[in-house]
Amino acid sequence: MDVPSISEEELLIRVRACAVCGTDIRIFEGKKTKGISPPAVIGHEIAGEVFGKGNKVEGYEVGDRVAIIPVIPCLRCHYCLNGMENICTNRTAFGYEYGGGFQEYMRVPEAAMKAGNVVKIDSSLSFEEACLIEPLACCYNGNRRSRIRPGDVVLIVGAGPIGLMHIQLAKSSGARRIVVSELIAERRNMASLMGADLVFDPRTVNLVEVALEESGGLGVDSAIMAIGVPELANDLIKSTRKGGIVNLFAGFSGEGEARIHANLLHYNEVYLTGTASASRSHFYEALSLILSKRIDLSPLISHRLPLSEIHWALQLTKKGEGLKVVVLP
Repeated sequence: MDVPSISEEELLIRVRACAVCGTDIRIFEGKKTKGISPPAVIGHEIAGEVFGKGNKVEGYEVGDRVAIIPVIPCLRCHYCLNGMENICTNRTAFGYEYGGGFQEYMRVPEAAMKAGNVVKIDSSLSFEEACLIEPLACCYNGNRRSRIRPGDVVLIVGAGPIGLMHIQLAKSSGARRIVVSELIAERRNMASLMGADLVFDPRTVNLVEVALEESGGLGVDSAIMAIGVPELANDLIKSTRKGGIVNLFAGFSGEGEARIHANLLHYNEVYLTGTASASRSHFYEALSLILSKRIDLSPLISHRLPLSEIHWALQLTKKGEGLKVVVLP
């Protein structure tokens, strides 16, 4: 590919790190198509440095180290005007409508410049860590939506990179006990290192029974689904106390359909919610958590690969080998 050309209102970014997300796999396999017009460059967890700037761009200089907020809000729809820009009606994004981070040089369009999607980062933060601000921001949004409070018992299903971030966030929110369900032994070990109080293999014990036992028979205060298995929704609802919250955080392939026992919600007054992406404010809050050392993302990086090995990076992520795969163009 040629190096992208930019207008006087745009930036050219030299991509230094772009992490692989499970969503990238769904896009690559054709299971997620909205906003994608092949041929397209995907990758939305991006950090790099300013390589070129338009004549009218202010506030940035060549050489500035930056992280990219991928979702570009329109700033004028009902949701943007009501504090929900992450689900903006007219949202566009890097790795979707605009070329993403799996390339050496990336154009930042005028719309993203006007919305403030380019965030300067401190030299104390590596590019590898900086590209993980985006998934942490999404998890932070999910953490807020799960309303985790001091003393809560939290169930997290899935201990991949997202589940591990949720463990740290739940701990920072004051959770009294964090219970994690995970199939892969290496990820169970990492969940314990991240602060989980009990980690179990759901193939050997019953998920609902464990959740009830760990919460004194009451049910957990919050349950977070960090894997894309919609069939588990009822188990999470059964594991949650009356008035508790179930957060279907993960994205699901296709329609993501699941049969819900409606009476579980009705009689127990359980709140069922989801989490979609993150707003710009979530991104800055996630950055603050990293800079203050309250959240440590570096242990999550298991692979560092050059751009020439992008297909291997995708396969590693699909197979669940390691944790976070970072591509270094």
